[in-house]
Amino acid sequence: MLAACCGLLLTGAFPKFGFHWLAWFALVPLLIAIKGQGVRLSFQIGFVAGLVHYLTLVYWIAYTMRTYGYLPWPVCISVLVLLSAILAMYVATFSAAVATLNLKPAAGIIVIPLVWVSTEYLRAFLFTGFPWEFLGHSQFRNLHIIQISDIFGVYGISALIALVNTVIAFLIPYRIGKPSREKATGTTFAVAAIFAVVLLFAMNWTYGEWRLRTTDRLVKSSPSVLAAVVQGNVEQSVKWNSDFQIATIDKYLRLSNDIIGLRPDIVVWPETALPFYFGHNKPLTERATRGLQKMGTDFMVGSPAFRRRAGGVAYFNSAFLTDSNGVVRAQYNKSHLVPFGEYVPLKRWLPFLGKMVAQVGDFTAGTVGETILWRDHRLGVLICYEAIFPHISRAMAKNGAVLLINITNDAWYGYTAAPYQLFSITVFRAVEHRKSLVRAANTGISGFIDPMGRVLSKTNLFEENAVAMKVPLLEGQTFYTRFGDCFALLGLAISLALVAFKAAKQIRQRQRR
Repeated sequence: MLAACCGLLLTGAFPKFGFHWLAWFALVPLLIAIKGQGVRLSFQIGFVAGLVHYLTLVYWIAYTMRTYGYLPWPVCISVLVLLSAILAMYVATFSAAVATLNLKPAAGIIVIPLVWVSTEYLRAFLFTGFPWEFLGHSQFRNLHIIQISDIFGVYGISALIALVNTVIAFLIPYRIGKPSREKATGTTFAVAAIFAVVLLFAMNWTYGEWRLRTTDRLVKSSPSVLAAVVQGNVEQSVKWNSDFQIATIDKYLRLSNDIIGLRPDIVVWPETALPFYFGHNKPLTERATRGLQKMGTDFMVGSPAFRRRAGGVAYFNSAFLTDSNGVVRAQYNKSHLVPFGEYVPLKRWLPFLGKMVAQVGDFTAGTVGETILWRDHRLGVLICYEAIFPHISRAMAKNGAVLLINITNDAWYGYTAAPYQLFSITVFRAVEHRKSLVRAANTGISGFIDPMGRVLSKTNLFEENAVAMKVPLLEGQTFYTRFGDCFALLGLAISLALVAFKAAKQIRQRQRR
């Protein structure tokens, strides 16, 4: 019961629900449930908590597979359960590690948050990675709290939230049924723990306030560009239908023309806004190019691409930069592909599994961290799923990107929570590197995020729209840009060392007995 409660509270902290304050005590039921339990039972309790959480968080996977993969509901639900079970293993591992360590409160409030961050870090990389809605992502609207992301990444906020959860979990039962001497000891711990939490909050808030003010001043003295995003709202069911390709091109050109009077420096179209091989399909390419030439400005447009090479043809999910004459000046190829969506992992051993996207052949991954030179600036382009991976935007920032552009097609997800969840994660990419982020989504959510994580403007789902806004171009690198996930790695190293030491000690004790 407590495990299921933990899972539901965690989900409630994220969009669509968005009750971000739930995150500050969502882990408490789990920590109470595993207190004093063995490693095996703690693992099982954690697994239940994780399973409930992920079934209710990423439920939209079943909807996507059914609606656009045309798979039977039993298959869709089975895949959702399987994925949720895999993700639940991280929560189960966290619970088992906490049970193994069996720490006293004073040590627990330091170590348990590190163990939680370690499992998040592993989730970001193992099995191609799935860093979807970490604990810290729930706070994307709390500007003062998330500013430490430029030092610790989202893991710093996750650790702070886990710390508060740990303190609450230790404080709730400490006075129940205890001798007076233990109560006195518990009172001392309670005062010290509460003081530590208040101090850390004050430090975090102070840093956030200072960072907001200094970055605002920096923005005022930095160059800016007028960027525009176009949201075509093209239904996924007809997007790749040849009968609708001309209508799709004309729709994006019409919407772009609506804002061209504002004289934007660059207009951004979503992922695969051009649903054909741009540059290869001659009639459609010429139609799009003529329309772009009339606009007289630079465009970033999404389109599939291919390249012939020895041994066959390589297909790419790409973004093309065109100049005011409609000439292609640069191309970025998506570097982190969606498993079973853009390629089939272990295809040699799983030949019966197909893809859920309408395109020919598997996509080939581009180069991680590659940037595009635009005028005198470098742009970091994140195509859809890439925006959830901190290391990709970090590599781009290290390579000189002064503006992040996220193009995506979220039509797959309908009106589910997925577009809102993805947008919440995207906010952290701006804060981590102090870069503006421009987002163009086929059906929404499109928008502009400033280097402090403020959402300056955003569109609604499933509407045609074109919006322009000035965004600052900030040079330089943050601590996180330079050193990356050193905090999470330190937490992982400490957690592994402590668990290994404790497990070895328990083995020796059993052998002696």
